[in-house]
Amino acid sequence: MSDRKHFQDLQFDFAAHIRNPQNTPAPTNIEDRRMAIYRDLFFNNLSSLLSGTFPVLKKVIGKSAWEGLIRDFMIEHRCHTPYFHQVSEEFLAYLQQERAPDNEDPPFLFELAHYEWVELAMTLEDDPEDIPGVDPSGDLLENIPVLSPLAWRLGYHYAVHRISLDYQPTEPEQQPVHLLINRDADDKVNFTEINPVTARLLELMEEDRFSGREILSKIAAELGEQDPASTIHAGEKILARLRDSRVVLGTRDAGQE
Repeated sequence: MSDRKHFQDLQFDFAAHIRNPQNTPAPTNIEDRRMAIYRDLFFNNLSSLLSGTFPVLKKVIGKSAWEGLIRDFMIEHRCHTPYFHQVSEEFLAYLQQERAPDNEDPPFLFELAHYEWVELAMTLEDDPEDIPGVDPSGDLLENIPVLSPLAWRLGYHYAVHRISLDYQPTEPEQQPVHLLINRDADDKVNFTEINPVTARLLELMEEDRFSGREILSKIAAELGEQDPASTIHAGEKILARLRDSRVVLGTRDAGQE
């Protein structure tokens, strides 16, 4: 066997043991005391890294379940990124696609993890370039409201923003939970619980082709309102508040390509 092949085999055996020490033997001729240093180092560093992104998840499931989750992640998932800040996204992918069902997992496991990860994702989002043709003080009804790229609409089955040691639901909410996350001019990340009407308003604005009046008229029709003028009036106030908080950057002319 060539020296290179021997070294590669040693690397594979070393990594396999680090990931799953209980079921994979350590490379031969390496003192276990030394291997233990690496086992603890890799596990503790990964646990610490993910704890920073998922502090609530770690707290509510407890130390033993958290360590089991980290170990299973090490065994089942193969990270494809060299960047530490992207490991949290890999962990989310593991929870959604690779995590075997476990009766001990809380039913909100993935949704809570996603909610916590979104804050990191928003924090790391690049500052958007100026959007051409946006009038910061434009007419919110007659023109097309322009959403900030740093404003995201979220939907969950569980009230993930309220989960804590004292509140751990076992059943989904009767109605979907709508949240808005945005990053303001001071780079502060904000979460806001919104009602279904505001969530629908944001959803229609994401299409970037309807004037404010068209959006609100559509919502009024969907609600079966006999007097759409009242919905439009209330909706205009919501649009104004969204603009004040920089969720809406302004408007684009309805005739603009």
